[in-house]
Amino acid sequence: MNYKLNDIPERPVKPREKGLTMVMDKGLSLRQVEDFIEVAGVHTDIVKLGWATSFVTPNLKEKLALYRSAGIPTYFGGTLFEAFAIRNQFDDYRRVLEDFGMEYAEVSDGSMDIEHDKKCEYIRTLSSQVTVISEVGSKDAAKIFAPYKWIALMKAELEAGSWKVIAEAREGGNVGIYRGTGEVREGLVDEILTQIPEETIIWEAPQKEQQVWFIKLIGTNVNLGNIAPAEVIPLETIRLGLRGDTFDYFLNKGK
Repeated sequence: MNYKLNDIPERPVKPREKGLTMVMDKGLSLRQVEDFIEVAGVHTDIVKLGWATSFVTPNLKEKLALYRSAGIPTYFGGTLFEAFAIRNQFDDYRRVLEDFGMEYAEVSDGSMDIEHDKKCEYIRTLSSQVTVISEVGSKDAAKIFAPYKWIALMKAELEAGSWKVIAEAREGGNVGIYRGTGEVREGLVDEILTQIPEETIIWEAPQKEQQVWFIKLIGTNVNLGNIAPAEVIPLETIRLGLRGDTFDYFLNKGK
């Protein structure tokens, strides 16, 4: 930090297991990636190349190399995995991960139906090759899961080998753990946290109000995902009580 302030919450140093900021890259250019790393790389734990944007992204290997040189892991969005899976090209997907030197992969079923035992099989297989992040929840706003089902799915996927489970919200933050308005399904989140350790969950929270809500509920070092590149610095100030939304929240904590 550039100067000293008292009563600033402690953030673990990278690489860290909690307090993760997962950023959504929806098509940054190489120059934009360089600028992003210069400004926000120190606060970014992992970058997702959204859905299947990697299929059409120019200079993909060069982009991945930029993130790698900055020590920021990357992975392809879960929709790309699903695009391969629905075409019975899972082995091809594994080869793509290998060809591009990927160390992480996302397994999701937000756009297609996959029997959960089969999804866990995909996780087990991929976890022998890469670090797996799996996503729970549908991209279809009409599909609303009961809390017990979220819990059961998350437990099974962690047991199958997922490093973290993502609570689905899409890039808009208006499905899954949120209502269509973006409001948090508070009862759902509370129920999930009775059974699933908070450090194993990445909560997709693209909207500022959602980020504030989770930071106030779980604390500075909650795992948050689908953060826009331009919102990484603002999010870090919210985590540290240096924005109006959490300005007095961490003052004199523990005293």
